[in-house]
Amino acid sequence: MLLITGLGNPGVSYYNTRHSIGFKVIDWLARGLNTTGWRLKCKALVANTELKGQKIILAKPQTYMNKSGESVFSLLHWFRLSDQDLIVICDDIDLPLGRLRIRGKGGDGGHLGLKSIIDLVGSKDFIRLRVGVGRPLEPDFEIADWVLGRFSSEEALIVDQMVEKAVQAIKTIANEGLEKAMNMYN
Repeated sequence: MLLITGLGNPGVSYYNTRHSIGFKVIDWLARGLNTTGWRLKCKALVANTELKGQKIILAKPQTYMNKSGESVFSLLHWFRLSDQDLIVICDDIDLPLGRLRIRGKGGDGGHLGLKSIIDLVGSKDFIRLRVGVGRPLEPDFEIADWVLGRFSSEEALIVDQMVEKAVQAIKTIANEGLEKAMNMYN
C-alpha cells in the first residue's frame, strides 16, 4: 500500500496557486483512476483507490502548508505505513516551470511543507516528487507572494502538461519503481 500525498493549502482561494500544485496532481491522478469517496481523516481529504492491483491512499492535507506533517504523520500511523510507503508531491521554486525532480530521500530544500513532514515523521527517507513552479523574474519579488500567486494564462498549457507528466511519473513509481521513474522524468 502507498500513501500518495499532494501538498497545498486548503480552500478554493488557494487551489490554483503555485504552492498548491500538489493538490492539482492528486486531483488529476484521482480522476484518471476513477477515484471517488473522498472523506476527511487525520486532517486530510483522503480517498482509497488502486493502481494495477496495488492499494493506494490519496491524500490532500487540510492543514496549511507549514503544518503538513501533522496530517501525514497521522495518516502513516492510522494506516500502519512506514516512511518507505510515502510519496509526497510539492512545488519547487528552484525548478523551472514544467520540470520535475524525483528523489528517494533528501532534505527539505527550504520547503516548509517538507520540513514539517520530515520533523514529525522523523525521517528524510520518503519519495518526493518536486514540481517546478519557477522563481519570479523580479529579484525583489516576495517569495511568499509568488508561491501563493496563480499561474498566468500564458503558463496554463505548460502547467497542464507538467501535471500530466507528474501523474505519469507517480504511476511509474508505483508500477515500475523509483529508479525507472527517476531515469524517465528527471
